[in-house]
Amino acid sequence: MARILCVHGVGKQQSGERTLLAEWIPALRDGMTRAGVTAPIGDGDVTMAFYGDLFLPPGQRLDGDDPHLGWWDVSPGWETDLLMGWWGQAAAAEPHIMAPGAQNLLSGTSRTVQTALLALSQSRFFAGLAEKALISDLKQTHRYLTDPELRKTARDRVRALLGPDTRVVVAHSLGSVVAYEALCATAGHEVRSFVTLGSPLGIRNLIFDRIEPVPVSGIGSWPGPPSTTWTNVADERDVVALVKDLRPCFGPGIACYLVPNGSHAHDATHYLTKQITGAALAAGLR
Repeated sequence: MARILCVHGVGKQQSGERTLLAEWIPALRDGMTRAGVTAPIGDGDVTMAFYGDLFLPPGQRLDGDDPHLGWWDVSPGWETDLLMGWWGQAAAAEPHIMAPGAQNLLSGTSRTVQTALLALSQSRFFAGLAEKALISDLKQTHRYLTDPELRKTARDRVRALLGPDTRVVVAHSLGSVVAYEALCATAGHEVRSFVTLGSPLGIRNLIFDRIEPVPVSGIGSWPGPPSTTWTNVADERDVVALVKDLRPCFGPGIACYLVPNGSHAHDATHYLTKQITGAALAAGLR
């Protein structure tokens, strides 16, 4: 088994393990170089748990088009609430974006959704991301949390790659939720370092309160034995990682860091190339 297990984030349904590793492995190496690690990691040291295809409709080719989605497909409740959270975070990080509630147009759920999508289209974070892709990412996250069969299959793909040699699990975005639940469900694993990048795990009510195992007294389970270290890395303007500090949710043992990822605040490779990420990976491999 590979020593480093990677778990990708949301919106990768048109990718695959090898496609993603072609981007992740050089970025992992760059991060470790920034951390002063001279011993390179080999291609065989890294594997990717891929679950993106689970979000494709049955019978659709991996190179097919995603279904067209519009504002009317954003469901009231959970999906609208998370969209509003993204909007609020984007407005706080980028002053040119109108903040929620800044004008009187927000009358009714449909108008709220339309205004939120319009505001987010002006964000540097969502630059180049089509409206249907943004809505698709929103729905993928919701589906993972509400579809027990898909959720179990995604976690099982991570667990299948957790071997006695696996020392590091590095997970991005929604993948951090999948990886966290897989680690919690795998007794006796040998993972020394769990690294989460741009994670939404700290969003109470919408994400945190829905994770498995269910948090007890407001604190989530530790994803391994006490010796497992957990490093969480977030960009201040990463709207997916609405909550940057996970310690109130999972305890003081998590080392939480803020990094500058530029205009692509949620990009996985931008997180992977950082010195902090490389140091966390190196610590797990020692």
